[in-house]
Amino acid sequence: RPHLEFRAEFPSRKIGTFDTELVHEFLWKFALEARMNLHVIVHYGTNTHHMIEAIFKALGRALDEAALIDPRVKGIPSTK
Repeated sequence: RPHLEFRAEFPSRKIGTFDTELVHEFLWKFALEARMNLHVIVHYGTNTHHMIEAIFKALGRALDEAALIDPRVKGIPSTK
C-alpha cells in the first residue's frame, strides 16, 4: 500500500505565487502512482525555498540510490 509520511512545517505559505501546500499534494500523488512508501521529515529550517529544495534533492538522491544495481546481490532484491 502506498503511503506518505510528511512532516514538514514551512515558515511561509507561498513562495512568490507558488502555494507550498502543493509540495505535499505532489509527493502524495508521486508515492501513490509509484506504489511506494515515502517518508519526508524536515527537522528544522527557516527558509521555505531551501526546505523544499532539500526535500526534492534528497528524494532524487534516494531514487538514484534505489535504482542502482548492487553486483553483490544475486536474484531478486527483496527483504521478504
